[in-house]
Amino acid sequence: MTTLERGLGFREATAANMLTMIGIGPFVTIPLLISAMHGPQAMLGWILGAAVSICDGLVWAELGAAMPESGGPYRYLLEAYGPHGLGRLMSFLFLWQLMAQFPLTLASGAVGFSQYSLYLWPHLTETARKMIAMAVCLVACALIYRRIQSIGRWSIAIWCLVMFAGLWIVADGLAHARLAMIMDTPPGAFRLTRDFWIGLGGATLFATYDYGGYNTVCLLGGEIRKPARTIPRSILAAIGAVAALYLVMNFTILGVLPWQQAMRSTYVASEFMDRLHGPHAAAAITVLILVTAFASVFGGMLGFSRVPYVAAADGRFFRAFARLDPSGHFPSFSVLFVGIASAAGCLFDLESIVKTLIVIQTLIGSLAVVGAATMLRATRPDIPRPFRMWLYPLPSLIAFAGWTYIIVTSGTVYIAAGFAMLAVGIAAYLWRAKSANEWPWT
Repeated sequence: MTTLERGLGFREATAANMLTMIGIGPFVTIPLLISAMHGPQAMLGWILGAAVSICDGLVWAELGAAMPESGGPYRYLLEAYGPHGLGRLMSFLFLWQLMAQFPLTLASGAVGFSQYSLYLWPHLTETARKMIAMAVCLVACALIYRRIQSIGRWSIAIWCLVMFAGLWIVADGLAHARLAMIMDTPPGAFRLTRDFWIGLGGATLFATYDYGGYNTVCLLGGEIRKPARTIPRSILAAIGAVAALYLVMNFTILGVLPWQQAMRSTYVASEFMDRLHGPHAAAAITVLILVTAFASVFGGMLGFSRVPYVAAADGRFFRAFARLDPSGHFPSFSVLFVGIASAAGCLFDLESIVKTLIVIQTLIGSLAVVGAATMLRATRPDIPRPFRMWLYPLPSLIAFAGWTYIIVTSGTVYIAAGFAMLAVGIAAYLWRAKSANEWPWT
């Protein structure tokens, strides 16, 4: 078996993070966000989501710099909770939830792509839209089925188009937005009732989905040049740039479109541009958004495909995932599996995909990773930490509280689905560990 190549620098790593973060998310979740609180006050969810993401990003930056290897959280959990004890269960559970997480994450971008395609081809049937979404996943799979240096160049090129689309909307929005429309909140919008807090939790859930992806570089740790420096810088740079872009873009869209119209829109950015410049400009921004949606699938698939490879190379996952292409030195089987499974995930609707994804990812993954940073500080002070999170332990506490709030307010069905998957994952690990005579049976 050969090893992965360190072929990505700061620019490529930041581009990979931002491609996964931006994607189709803000263009399809604005209506969902507004519906959560029934008014423009839902933009509070963007602010709260940014705070949670920054604090969580500091956790990932410390862990990624300390353990710069591909596989990211699989490695962190194994080391933090003990490689010969509980760490085996925690790392297995991360892989378990990843098998559900990555098809849903990538499928959400592909489904968003097909949703915006309706603006250009309004007569597309439901079956045709699903076929388009599945094709997006398979094309992305074909593009990352190659050596990492080539992928880095693709990332930079697509990143330029993504940023152009976002900045175009921001520039037009700043020129035409009206503050009175942004402040047009319904009566009692800020009354701190139970419905307000549940609605804010729902808005924050959709916001954190849009911010998600800043840790993509951690999944590629074994392919990053100067990882101790590059990983923290690329995480913080991506979060700062994307948070600023999102906040300005969403406020300006609501300054042009009435929130009642935006809440019911299927392709809100296209309607925004149509209102300002007519159908030709709307068609142009739609094409750019389609590129953006594809970019999110591309960037996410690149990162997700590396985690099963690392676990299989360690002997803790199915052996087929450990295969490396002999000439390109990339995990060939893992890339193909991620592409095909993501295409299958496109059969579900967008809102269900996003809610299920965030609850499962948070319950089994995010909370455990936040805890891993604290565990490692207490049990492994010998590990070099080129980057230490600022104001420790405050970022960890804020991230943990934020993720918990999102789970609690997500809805009974999604909470039950998350815990059911957790229970089945624990049972699957115990069954596998008994057959392999591993912890806790040894």
